Amino acid sequence: MCFFRGLRVKRIKKIIIIGLLGLFAPLLRAEMDIEITEGIESALPIAIVPFAQQGGPVSISSVVSHDLGGSGYFRPMTENSMPSRPTTPEAIQFGEWKSAGQNYIVVGQAVPAGGQYNVQFQLFDVNTGNQVLGYRMTSTAQDLRRTAHHISDLIFEKLIGKKGVFSGRIAYITSSGQGASRTHRLQVADADGFNPQTIATSTEPLMSPSWSPDGRKMAYVSFERKTAAIYVQTLATGQRVKVAEFPGINGAPSWSPDGSKLALTLSKDGSPDIYVLNLINNSLIKVTNNSAIDTEPTWSPDGGTIVFTSDRGGKPQLYRVSSQGGAEKRLTFSGSYNARASFSPDGKNIAMVHGNGNDYRIAVLDLASGSINVLTSGPTDESPSFAPNGDMILYASQRGNGGYLAAVSLDGKMQQKLVFDSNAVREPAWAP
Repeated sequence: MCFFRGLRVKRIKKIIIIGLLGLFAPLLRAEMDIEITEGIESALPIAIVPFAQQGGPVSISSVVSHDLGGSGYFRPMTENSMPSRPTTPEAIQFGEWKSAGQNYIVVGQAVPAGGQYNVQFQLFDVNTGNQVLGYRMTSTAQDLRRTAHHISDLIFEKLIGKKGVFSGRIAYITSSGQGASRTHRLQVADADGFNPQTIATSTEPLMSPSWSPDGRKMAYVSFERKTAAIYVQTLATGQRVKVAEFPGINGAPSWSPDGSKLALTLSKDGSPDIYVLNLINNSLIKVTNNSAIDTEPTWSPDGGTIVFTSDRGGKPQLYRVSSQGGAEKRLTFSGSYNARASFSPDGKNIAMVHGNGNDYRIAVLDLASGSINVLTSGPTDESPSFAPNGDMILYASQRGNGGYLAAVSLDGKMQQKLVFDSNAVREPAWAP
């Protein structure tokens, strides 16, 4: 959630409480579906033929079709429209697939062998009959879905020229129950919403999940002790360490690119400022020192600078400062509200919440030119997070009293709505 929305400087404590009220609604399940709300006009027709598969718990072809179709770049053929079901290259009659309007076809097998599966697939250009891509790999039954995502990534990169993100993971926060029985959860799931795992559970709010650069740890804010504290948790073991519980605000943790430090928002000396915590020796550096509210730090990919949100100019805007401290430089001037920055992996762009009045949208700031491109329609969009390939931005939005996740491409041409079986999902974070 964006710290500054509706914020008044002299009422920080009250505003934090108000900002948390009504944030979560009941969770039914954590799985989701993807609805393309705006796709690429030139989406490629592709047939993902059902794999020859013996007893596997996952239909690889269905997962690949779901992945590619959900990207907006492909238009997978439905199974009941397929003229045949070839599973080997020799069985493909390219003429019938060309007549069916397909540009590409994928065939494959998943054969059990010694407790594992031998998986192979081939991608063909229907118009030329030439093989474009082909791989063989082994997989356990448990990892068949991950293998399918890997196949989707390979196909996507080959045909689109960009790395896929289907094998990635996302984190988000939700809750279940009402009143005193409400339980808040920090969850991690595959990029398509499957295989959700609860990382932390609390009867008090959880906020601001942040992935470590290697994807093995998560930093987050917990109010489980009735006051804000920042924890770092190892995902594989569940072991966690409390790294900050100073008087006042402890918020908005952000990992340095090398994973050795966290940028934090702390108010232990008065007004909220940006600090850098060294996780190796626990030393703390104060990066900003201003009577205004400085919050929501994020590191540049090279680790040299930190971009943060501040209302020192009267309204929330983005500023940049050396990660060692020093003079700050204002980055945004267009719009009455610019907050919650997220760097693109190449460091050239910043995704942010861009607001005017009560209308909040996801926008991208080009750091070289200073131009801002508004990507979404609002009016309650927040918490942008760049995908590892830099092509998509994951964000949260609201509908009525609930919330959902959505994604938009960097050029705004492709829009997705990630539909969970829940009416409250917040603060998404895409894994590195």
